[in-house]
Amino acid sequence: MIKRRKIINKLALFFCFLTALWGLFWLFFILVDVIRHGLSALTPTLILNDPAPPGEEGGGLKHALIGHALITIVATLLGVPLGVLGGTFLAEYGRNLKISRFISFLADIMVSVPAIIVGAFVYAVFVKPIGHFSGFAGAIALAIIMIPVIVRTTENMLSLIPWTLREAAFALGAPYYKVIWQIVYRGAGMGIFTGIILAIARVTGEAAPLLFTSFNNSFTSFDLKEPIASLTVTIFQYAMGPYEEWHRQAWGASFLITLFILFLTLFGRYFIRRRLKS
Repeated sequence: MIKRRKIINKLALFFCFLTALWGLFWLFFILVDVIRHGLSALTPTLILNDPAPPGEEGGGLKHALIGHALITIVATLLGVPLGVLGGTFLAEYGRNLKISRFISFLADIMVSVPAIIVGAFVYAVFVKPIGHFSGFAGAIALAIIMIPVIVRTTENMLSLIPWTLREAAFALGAPYYKVIWQIVYRGAGMGIFTGIILAIARVTGEAAPLLFTSFNNSFTSFDLKEPIASLTVTIFQYAMGPYEEWHRQAWGASFLITLFILFLTLFGRYFIRRRLKS
């Protein structure tokens, strides 16, 4: 009986190893393909120039870089405070409330909801009533995607802080908001920061919600009240286009997004290790 269980265990481990190897192979294949095509397309012209007329050589993606940065920054400013505050309510003030369990369950569901559904929702409640696409609508869609990730991460990290630390602060006469700000947040700060980085990295590569909200713009624009370009939507449109120059620029934009997520992850790891050592 013991020998049979050992054989089954080794077979299970072997199949798990094969499936992990299969997934890593395709991940490596995609990264190599993006790097191979993207490096050749990554030039100063791609970053500094506006797009050329369709079919002509040259031009760049300055309009999409600026638009994508603006949308992501606004989405972060909207999503991070709401996510952190929501997670704080669930872990601190509403830990014994039934509504907290419902919100936590709803956040778990929202983490897995396809981004295109969020885009369609924002289109129905924000874009359609206004009558036109806008960069601000795109930022709202991305913020909605970020909030559940940050809420669940914040709730989990705050729940790991021992309650005895709070009781010690209460014994010294500290009000609850100061206990959360000066003790609980400091203990869970690294975990919350990791969740924020993961949320930003996730929305950076989203194209579907932006197709329904910010749409696109062929010119450089800083006005979030109007349609605005983004890297992900530009990649989608250029990849579907008939011009070889568009395909080359789409690879370059894909490589830029990959680099941004890589640097964001490395910065997060460096920041966390530095804080832990100190």
